[in-house]
Amino acid sequence: MNIDTSRDYACKLDEADELSGYREKFFNADPAMIYMDGNSLGKLPLRTVDRVEQIVKEEWGTQLIRSWGINWYQAPIAVGEKIAQLVGAAPGQVAVSDSTTINLYKLAMSALMLRPERKKIITDTLNFPSDLYMLQGCSHVLGGKHQIQMLEPADGLRINTQVVLDAIDEDTALVTLSHVVFKSGYMYDAKTITEYAHQKGALVLWDLSHAVGAVPVELDAWGADFAAGCTYKYLNGGPGAPAFLYVRRDLQDQALSPIWGWFGERAPFSFELDYQPAQGIQRFLCGTPPVISVLAMEQGVDLILEVGMDRLRKKSILLTSYMIDLFDAILAPMGFTLGTPREVEQRGSHVSIRHPDGYRINRALIEEMNVIPDFREPDNIRLGLTPMYTSFVDVWESINRIQRVVTEKRHLRFPETRQAVT
Repeated sequence: MNIDTSRDYACKLDEADELSGYREKFFNADPAMIYMDGNSLGKLPLRTVDRVEQIVKEEWGTQLIRSWGINWYQAPIAVGEKIAQLVGAAPGQVAVSDSTTINLYKLAMSALMLRPERKKIITDTLNFPSDLYMLQGCSHVLGGKHQIQMLEPADGLRINTQVVLDAIDEDTALVTLSHVVFKSGYMYDAKTITEYAHQKGALVLWDLSHAVGAVPVELDAWGADFAAGCTYKYLNGGPGAPAFLYVRRDLQDQALSPIWGWFGERAPFSFELDYQPAQGIQRFLCGTPPVISVLAMEQGVDLILEVGMDRLRKKSILLTSYMIDLFDAILAPMGFTLGTPREVEQRGSHVSIRHPDGYRINRALIEEMNVIPDFREPDNIRLGLTPMYTSFVDVWESINRIQRVVTEKRHLRFPETRQAVT
């Protein structure tokens, strides 16, 4: 296949892009910088700057504690209802609370308590390590009675759906996977896995951190039991922004969070001495929420709701497909290999390219070429393509600057020793 690898062609794609105007809605201190790390930390929406100033000066500064009664107390549920629209959930099933890992812990422990006679947890080695640590912690707290089965990918990229189904049996309490895998961008067939797990009597917990705001998610249609995800990647909520969790409505009165705090109590301002869980999704809240972060994050969610997931997914597919085409024409002949599935239906919104010297190439891109990707062990350079602010010229520039780094041997100037943050 002949691919047009000219910059002019990338410009034409940008001219036809119906989302190009959204690029101007984000803070951009350096127009020459190519930002390819929105799958790790999204850019700052301009409207967030104004909203945070309002929260700090008016709601905190002027209204002080009165703001709890105006909009602060309701914020975890109110913002959760907005996120629900992005993950295919009917009202009353999503709340903003704590970090992703804490939410996953609450949900995993709840699931295991609902299946006390079962001793098997299924996950995979592609899962984010924090998820695996969380599961190990759950097993430890429960006396080490659970076997954690970590499925292995045959090709390093993906695990075939049938392999997952074959692992689920009558002793399986919980299946927990990342809908979109953090290294390769592989996307699971969540509906098929969830339905089969239910046939076997198991519960399913999905990590949506690399999916929400990037690919269509349909929790209710999948029949999902539990889900959690972060908001600082494609939702552009800001560093360390609070995460969200989902509990299917018909499970809410049976399920119970293992962490009891006053925001999850039925009447927190009654200050009763014995805990009584709230009804519905609120019982999965815990301590006092970080109000400024919750309300700041809401602005990124509003932007995505304004654009619509169908349009975002359409552009995401165009961006990732274009990048893979350029990869094949320019980087594959130089010894790079593709670390992301080629099949659109199995691909999220980031592309991973692999090279034995990937770490030093990544360093050279950041420090000499003004391209910001990130690196994931052992050899993955991840390029996050965020449809609202990534252009086709950004994609072209990224591939060509990677080519220059290797051709000009710029990466050889950097040590192989890893920095603390990669």
